[in-house]
Amino acid sequence: MGDYIVRVTAAQGTVRAFAAKTTELVGQASEIHGLSPIATAALGRTLTAAGMMSRMLKGEKDKLTIQIKGDGPLGGIVVASDSKANVRGYVHNPNVYLPLNERGKLDIRTAMGEGYINVIKDMGLKEPYVGLSQLVSGEIADDLTYYFATSEQVPSTVALGVLIDSSGVTSAGGFIIQMMPGAEEETIDTLEKRLIGFPPISKLISEGTTPEEILNMLLEGMDPKIVETVPCSYKCNCSRERMERNLISIGKNDLLEILDDGKGAELQCHFCNTKYNFSHQDIENIIKENAK
Repeated sequence: MGDYIVRVTAAQGTVRAFAAKTTELVGQASEIHGLSPIATAALGRTLTAAGMMSRMLKGEKDKLTIQIKGDGPLGGIVVASDSKANVRGYVHNPNVYLPLNERGKLDIRTAMGEGYINVIKDMGLKEPYVGLSQLVSGEIADDLTYYFATSEQVPSTVALGVLIDSSGVTSAGGFIIQMMPGAEEETIDTLEKRLIGFPPISKLISEGTTPEEILNMLLEGMDPKIVETVPCSYKCNCSRERMERNLISIGKNDLLEILDDGKGAELQCHFCNTKYNFSHQDIENIIKENAK
């Protein structure tokens, strides 16, 4: 089975949980952007989180964006998702290489540095919801755990992982477990004990453990019930029409400068690297049809 997300409730609805397998989409993102291993891991973790968080959105047209800005060499990460877990994203500096950390792992903490995480939810209202919190580790999972606690006041545990070897991405996935109102202390204590020493999510997925099995391991004895199983994928929504609107938005004066240059314009999508070329005639037509 390809990449997918499973959502469950447990403990009489006082626990909700999500788990995802995202190996293929993270590999695709790495190839599209030509990412170094450390950039692949950082972007892959964020893409996985966005996919799961998209299943928390209520409306079919709702959208989610995660922006991470750090002072480390990666610079920042931008990931977007629609409500159907179609994700896309990029890192500011895709070719970062650092020595392994003291545990022999990719040093994402140093690559990200200190900064903040921003979650924007566009729910069709006049203004989007914007949540902001500081990076507490740069490892992304810990940062999102802190974000949920401080910005959304939802006690949560987030685990994200990407496993990479010389051939590329071999496994990727994650889980989010959240305490809902009414959660009993016994339930919280049981989960906290199970999370201590729980195997890395990327290792479990590489061994063939499914998202359902991972949640069953964590929620055993709490009567977990699957609410939904949905596919997730790397999918960009760019188009020539969208790029044309971007050109229109820069204003007539700037368009006239492009026209005077005589070379037309080439726009490239940050999320999928697709290039869109607009000829001198195209620019002229845009100015005529959208004169301001």
